[in-house]
Amino acid sequence: MVSGDILRVAILGINYAPEEIGIARYTTDMAEVLVARGHHIEVIVGKPYYPEWSIYLAYRKRGWHRAIERGVAITRCPHYVPAQPNGGRRIMHLASFAAAALGPALRLALRRKPARPQVVICVVPALLSLPVAWLAARLAGAKLWVHVQDFEVEAAFATGLIRPRGALAIWAQACEARLLRLADRISTISPQMCERLVGKGVAAGRVVQIRNWADELLLQELHAGADAREDGGLRDHWGLANTHVALYSGSIANKQGIEILIEAARLAAHRRDITWVICGQGPNRPRLEALAAGLANVQFQDLQPSGWMRELLTMASVHLLPQIPSAADLVLPSKLTNMLASGRPVIATAKDGTGLADEVEGCGLVTPPGDAASLARAVCELVDDPERRQMLGQAGQRRAQERWARSRIIDRLEHELVRISRDEPAVVAPLSSAA
Repeated sequence: MVSGDILRVAILGINYAPEEIGIARYTTDMAEVLVARGHHIEVIVGKPYYPEWSIYLAYRKRGWHRAIERGVAITRCPHYVPAQPNGGRRIMHLASFAAAALGPALRLALRRKPARPQVVICVVPALLSLPVAWLAARLAGAKLWVHVQDFEVEAAFATGLIRPRGALAIWAQACEARLLRLADRISTISPQMCERLVGKGVAAGRVVQIRNWADELLLQELHAGADAREDGGLRDHWGLANTHVALYSGSIANKQGIEILIEAARLAAHRRDITWVICGQGPNRPRLEALAAGLANVQFQDLQPSGWMRELLTMASVHLLPQIPSAADLVLPSKLTNMLASGRPVIATAKDGTGLADEVEGCGLVTPPGDAASLARAVCELVDDPERRQMLGQAGQRRAQERWARSRIIDRLEHELVRISRDEPAVVAPLSSAA
């Protein structure tokens, strides 16, 4: 605990454990670490569905579920989950969660005063649940904190889910700007995203940078150099014992632009010593598998349990981080933190000067978005240069320890939560800061 203050904090966000990738991991860590530090934390979340876009079997009972998990009071809300998400269905998905969260949020806000939250945190996505968080905060006499993991509206434009010049786009942009300005404090995960918030009309004095973090236990294990399992591990299970692995691991959705990996693998098919492994699930996977039909150097695998994370990361010779051009400053992929922590170089597709390119610089290579030939060459160059791979990987591991240590980042979050609960202004670091 960074001060003697014990806080009551409510967190509203659609994604939470047992989802293991993406936003859920950070919301879960936030809640559990703050509870471990003595604070009272309650979360209102959706039922787990990501990245499969299907409610997990154990959570399919109707209605709301309440539980205490690792000291966190959890209310899980029912919501619509489309099997094939598009623009309209995503809006219905997010709106259904906001509607289901309203009742639990009001009950929390209208408790007797000592039990009411002092701060309500709304995790975006989902922007449509922000009015619910705002109402709960005002009824409770609490401060509203918005944490932006992803600029949903612009990402929807970038991925073609919403036409950027249609009536829906105009409405969505206006709503986004108005809703974000409701926050007493607003945080996001990179300097470029902080700048975008200011560009959307949020007062600079309300904006703070709270990065996503690397798993500290994983960092310690990776730093210690522990790689293998006694049973031969994933390499043997997947038939990769004598090959270099170019690895993508994560959600397989529209905004990643993963199709470029298949095209690059096709261009590098003559390199029989390199296997392109795509490890993940999501609505775009069947289409990706169809594109890769007939390619002997491409392998698809499901996401692995967290206990296999260290081995999955360290089996890679290089990590692949594709991103469509228009999304490179809208979201900083959460998977990057553990990629760098693995001590393996990262190859990202991004334009120079974007947030993603800046984060990868010195720890890997950046190739132009959409340029499969450049991506294929970069993979082959690093595979053929073990000394450079080692140098870049070690630089990435140092960066993960310096910039993304969980304890340091949550120290800052906790410090700012205390300040806002006391009506004190934010301590705003320069937007170029890695803090």
